[in-house]
Amino acid sequence: MLVSLSIRDFVLIEKLDLDFVRSGKKGLGALTGETGAGKSILIDALGLALGHRADSGTVRRGAAQASVAASFDLPRPHAARLVLAEQGMDDEDVLTLRRVIAADGRGRAFVNDQPASVALLRRLGETLVEIQGQMEQHGLLDASTHRDSLDAFAGLEKQAAAVRASWAAWRAAERAHAEAAEAAAAARRDEDFLRHAVKELEALAPRPDDEDKLAEERQLLRAGSAIGEAVAQALSELEHGRGALGALRGAHRLIERTADKAAGRLDVALAALDRALSEATEAQAQLEQARDSLEFDPKKLDRIEERLFALRAAARKHGVAVGDLAALAERFRGQLSALDDGEAGLKRLAGEAKTARAAYVAAAEAQAAARRKGAAKLDKAVAAELAPLKLDKARFVTELAALPEAEWSEHGSDRVQFTVSTNPGAPPAPIAKIASGGELSRFLLALKVCLAKVGDAATIVFDEVDSGIGGATAAAVGDRLKRLAREVQVLVVTHSPQVAALADRHWLIQKTTTRSTASTDVVPLDAKGRREEIARMLSGAEVTAEARAAADRLLAAAE
Repeated sequence: MLVSLSIRDFVLIEKLDLDFVRSGKKGLGALTGETGAGKSILIDALGLALGHRADSGTVRRGAAQASVAASFDLPRPHAARLVLAEQGMDDEDVLTLRRVIAADGRGRAFVNDQPASVALLRRLGETLVEIQGQMEQHGLLDASTHRDSLDAFAGLEKQAAAVRASWAAWRAAERAHAEAAEAAAAARRDEDFLRHAVKELEALAPRPDDEDKLAEERQLLRAGSAIGEAVAQALSELEHGRGALGALRGAHRLIERTADKAAGRLDVALAALDRALSEATEAQAQLEQARDSLEFDPKKLDRIEERLFALRAAARKHGVAVGDLAALAERFRGQLSALDDGEAGLKRLAGEAKTARAAYVAAAEAQAAARRKGAAKLDKAVAAELAPLKLDKARFVTELAALPEAEWSEHGSDRVQFTVSTNPGAPPAPIAKIASGGELSRFLLALKVCLAKVGDAATIVFDEVDSGIGGATAAAVGDRLKRLAREVQVLVVTHSPQVAALADRHWLIQKTTTRSTASTDVVPLDAKGRREEIARMLSGAEVTAEARAAADRLLAAAE
């Protein structure tokens, strides 16, 4: 809900700081004052903070810039938090929207003191405040909100979830069929190439590790002669003539024969000779094994190099790495298989898409039927509110119309629109096109009372909802505003003492005029001030004792 509003140099307001909430409670707040005092300026200032249009005329004469900041208590969860998360902005319990307009018309916007666009301010503002009774197409005047309002009123969450799920399944099935059809068409276009490529790759029989293994084997073959000569020479050093092995064996025999006579002094040397002889013997065996396995075959080297060349040429041809040729061949075979079996596969996918469409249609029809029942209940509820508001000749109709298939969506297959007929026999028209001013405001009040728990906006502003009425009708307006204020925060700009008497908080808007300047101030009223202001509203310029007594009766009746 709206916590505070801070205004600087806006039209006739030089400096104003308003606190709208006491102890975090909802309630009804009344804004009153004489005609021309500037009540609409306050609404315009709030609209500026919510991202509404602005121009240099909003800057107070002589000032460099105008600024408005509106702070909101943001509950969890709230749609505004989703918008903040989407933008990667700080999420705090108090959300402050601020707008600055320079005298030359240039402006800046801020969200929690972070620079932002006016479009973002507008998106956030739409989740926070509804301003009813103005002619801009927002709130319940925006037909795009009617479907969600009806669904929330009728409690159609399960039906909406079923439609969304069936829509997603249908879209997925349609995409699968379209992709398969496209792949089959591409395969038919490329069939000759695919068959030739598969035949070529199958003859090559590539494996993922071919290149590394062949390169390693080629390197060994190229070095085979030099390696063989080195191994032969090493064996010669170990074996031929006396050789290293012969010397070790001779030394080992000599020490072994005399070791028992040396009182242990030769034991360590003998053990070392044992190890040396063992390692040398092992080295000889490994060298002999290497000599037997190593070969230098020029023909084999040629074959390996030819295969490497063929693999690399194929990889270049198809624009892949050598290691990916095997996977490419498998993919080409799959495309050919899809081509060979394409008709059956496409027929299966088409059948799945048809089944998914039927499931969506069934879910959407069930949703539409539930909406029709909900619409009848909403129409009846709104009708009960109209007569006391002096709108007894008006008729409210929630119209549902089937959409063409091209306009079906995850929201269903029908359009929802709130319509009104203000005169007997006249056909219903969109709610935004009925009479303006107080009549429109009262109609929106009746509808909003019925939809009190619908929507994210925790603050609703009614601008002169009681225009042109008085007496019992004004009392009925006040009663409905009071009922609505039990669910959400309600601010009303009013000329009606009956409405003002019902307010939980009351502000007086007054204009001071001198020879050269005019300024508007807003004063919170205490009990005595409320009595005096309501008496003024009852009697006019001169407040009489009778007016004060009447004000006392209104205030007592409101308690």
